[in-house]
Amino acid sequence: MTNPLKDTASISLLLRELRRDIIRMAAHSGHVGVALSCVDIVAALYTGVLNCTPATVNDPARDRFILSKGHGCMALYAVLAHRGFIDRRLLDTYGQNGSVLAEHPLAGKVSGVECATGSLGHGLAIGAGMAQGLKLQGIDARVFVLLGDGECNEGSVWEAAALARAGNLDNLVAIVDGNGLQACGKYDEISPGSMLADSWKSFGWDVAEADGHNYQELVALLGQTAGAGVPRVFLCNTVKGKGIDFMERDLEWHYRPVNSDDRDKAFRRLSGA
Repeated sequence: MTNPLKDTASISLLLRELRRDIIRMAAHSGHVGVALSCVDIVAALYTGVLNCTPATVNDPARDRFILSKGHGCMALYAVLAHRGFIDRRLLDTYGQNGSVLAEHPLAGKVSGVECATGSLGHGLAIGAGMAQGLKLQGIDARVFVLLGDGECNEGSVWEAAALARAGNLDNLVAIVDGNGLQACGKYDEISPGSMLADSWKSFGWDVAEADGHNYQELVALLGQTAGAGVPRVFLCNTVKGKGIDFMERDLEWHYRPVNSDDRDKAFRRLSGA
């Protein structure tokens, strides 16, 4: 495990710089709001929770991270660059022809990317398979899977959830980025009456809630383990577009690239101007 940041100034600086990187990349694609909602979670994992570094990225005993909501990959790329898994200069090529930094992660192309994702509903099943494989090999490592709340509309998520509990996969951790918005509207309007906590509990998972934008809380909670034989899920309350006031909770930024004027405006917001 890496050493998490302790002081508020260092945490604030890290998250501000990661958001700057995301805004720069977002000139070449949509999904900036998606990336901004989950970057705090990814940062907490890679700087304070995961037993995985650039030096151990191929070690069988490493922890694994799967970004099931692959369209949020700008957050992952920014963190991987910050942690030294990839060259920061690669971020300038994001979303461009010939770049390994595609708009959904590519397996085998980017150090730290465990599998190709973005066909929503697949990541948890892949993670469950990895977790089962680790148990069969007697390897003490964990698998973390980050999903979107809208992604939980996919039936394959619940098939994987049932499989994970039946397999006693206590080395599997799901994290739900609950920003309340998905591609076509608000989560609670598209899935009225859906109670995610109750749904996960009904499949036998240990359920906890977290502030998805509180780095210190995330590090403390995500580092915990569930009871023996029980997979754990963290339901993280987040804001789509977090950190850029004119993007927050605005569904338009699920799709819209960041043009030069909006980029400069976003940078001023991040600078406190």
